[in-house]
Amino acid sequence: MAAIRTAYLTAARSAVRLLDDPAVAEGWGRPSALAEFGVAGLAGHLASQVFQVEAVLAEPVPAGDPIGLLDHYARGSWIGASVDDDVNVGIRRVGEEIAQEGPQALVARTAEAVQRLAEALTREPAGRVVHLTRGPWSLTLDDFLTTRLMELAVHSDDLAVSVGVAAPELPVDVLEPVLSLLARLAVRRHGQQAVLRALARAERAPDRINAI
Repeated sequence: MAAIRTAYLTAARSAVRLLDDPAVAEGWGRPSALAEFGVAGLAGHLASQVFQVEAVLAEPVPAGDPIGLLDHYARGSWIGASVDDDVNVGIRRVGEEIAQEGPQALVARTAEAVQRLAEALTREPAGRVVHLTRGPWSLTLDDFLTTRLMELAVHSDDLAVSVGVAAPELPVDVLEPVLSLLARLAVRRHGQQAVLRALARAERAPDRINAI
């Protein structure tokens, strides 16, 4: 199985363990560290990074060529959107809907989905393409998994901070694709020199090099 698929499954299992932390259930009805997002809705959004993969695999293989990974982010209306924009309101609503079943049921459903994906991903060919209805456009499956891997890593940190527990430590082979993607997005947004200086020259570093 491709390295990115293994990395994705590792991050997904880590997310399940975080969702199962008693602190998440205890903080279920409280606000999260993200504006307008409750802990429950954020937990649902984290779990959705697993459910979304099952959903795209259930659709027919699309015709036509996939776009590139950075093109996916260049086209995305959610990049730079305000907390009140429709796209972010919709994301929060879906997360809350997923979380309606409660913390224990969400953990069980997410764990079962990860187990199914562990088998399903071994059967998918290297060049598998998936269609993103919300795009609408297509990506290779491995590029799509890279986007979900990044979401799992970032939102695991968000959820951990929200409930006062340590953020999960991801293995190097899981974290490297996330950092690579974020660095490429940061360069596209702020330019090479801004990112280079932020990482290597604190005296010349810009205030921000956020990727998303």
